[in-house]
Amino acid sequence: MTDNNFIQQLLQRNENCFGNFPDKELTEQFIDDLFTFLFASCREKFHTEETLLQRYQNHKSTFEVILFDLLKSKELVEKNTAIFFEVLPTLYHQLIKDANATLEFDPAATSIEEVLVAYPGFYATAVHRIANQLHTQKIPTLPRLLSEYAHSKTGIDIHPGATIGERFTIDHGTGIVIGETAVIGNNVKIYQGVTLGALNVNKASASKKRHPTIQDNVVIYSGATILGGKTVIGHDATIGGNVWITNSVEPFSIVYHKSEITVKGSYDFSEVLNFVI
Repeated sequence: MTDNNFIQQLLQRNENCFGNFPDKELTEQFIDDLFTFLFASCREKFHTEETLLQRYQNHKSTFEVILFDLLKSKELVEKNTAIFFEVLPTLYHQLIKDANATLEFDPAATSIEEVLVAYPGFYATAVHRIANQLHTQKIPTLPRLLSEYAHSKTGIDIHPGATIGERFTIDHGTGIVIGETAVIGNNVKIYQGVTLGALNVNKASASKKRHPTIQDNVVIYSGATILGGKTVIGHDATIGGNVWITNSVEPFSIVYHKSEITVKGSYDFSEVLNFVI
């Protein structure tokens, strides 16, 4: 194959397959700028209401540019931009509730400002709520791009299709995976390494509920794995660390993994230890 033929094939493929390809760098800049706008918008930073309003309009303009790459229609871009920025105040108030819940729950948190700017779990939650709104609006590709950007920064992987209630708290967070059809209630707290996943990855099940439901006031400790679309963790349950759950749990239950740990002194061993590497 000649170089010219290869270039022609690339051009044809781009035209046929990659027409709805968002600007990745601009999208990442947009979400970080929007996060800063929402949670650092004080008079000391932006000085006047006029300056703040100009920032708001700039975010709208950037969002329209990103959407146009995806939708290719001025009418659709304007419609979806209007919907998103109309919902944005609601998302903001939801996130303030999330931040306050983290402040109330985590003894290491000393202020709401600390949660807003220094907690990766809050950042991942904020990006998720925005991505979920865009997912609800059926914007292609962009919601997943946002969720994967948050994943790359925090180690927290939340599919934009997941439904998460109010006052959601992620502590530490690294290694958390929350699948597309997971449903999480209000006042839920999740620690690092938790997986809310599917029992299988069969493509034929793509349109079905594959991930668990977590009801209100549940705490899930580190390393727990909860799988299956029919699995329901009842309200006010506590899920201990490192458990593996594929069946529903009744409300107010405490689920824990019992392990046996033996501690011996350096000269207490009566048997020979064999190590295989």
